[in-house]
Amino acid sequence: MGYKFLEDIAIADIAFEATGKDLNELFESAATALEVSMANIKKVKPKIKKEISLSKETVEELLFDFLNELVYLKDAESLLFSKFSVDVKGKKLHAEVFGDKIDSKTQELDNDVKAVTLHGFKVEKTKDGWNTKVILDV
Repeated sequence: MGYKFLEDIAIADIAFEATGKDLNELFESAATALEVSMANIKKVKPKIKKEISLSKETVEELLFDFLNELVYLKDAESLLFSKFSVDVKGKKLHAEVFGDKIDSKTQELDNDVKAVTLHGFKVEKTKDGWNTKVILDV
């Protein structure tokens, strides 16, 4: 499946829609869209592995916190990610994310995402799988 950026949703921020045939693919697509909004991930080598485990009350909260954890790792540890392996079971997530330290000399950096917003945030089951709309505060 994948993702696409939505030009007419947010003027000063970045909006995207991500899809997946299942929740694992949806979360991986959304994580990829988040990272692509910050850098050319083809230039981010998957040298460092981080594991993320979360448990929440809803799938929406799980995705929201997962994406914000990626933003936190960018801010706290200067990490960007280019590869994702996500396993969602019920309301629990375990992910292995692979990336590298931010390096403006070897990576093509773009937007500095501050947070995932709740404005317009939703996760929906569709006939083809799953869909989410996300607005990023930059």
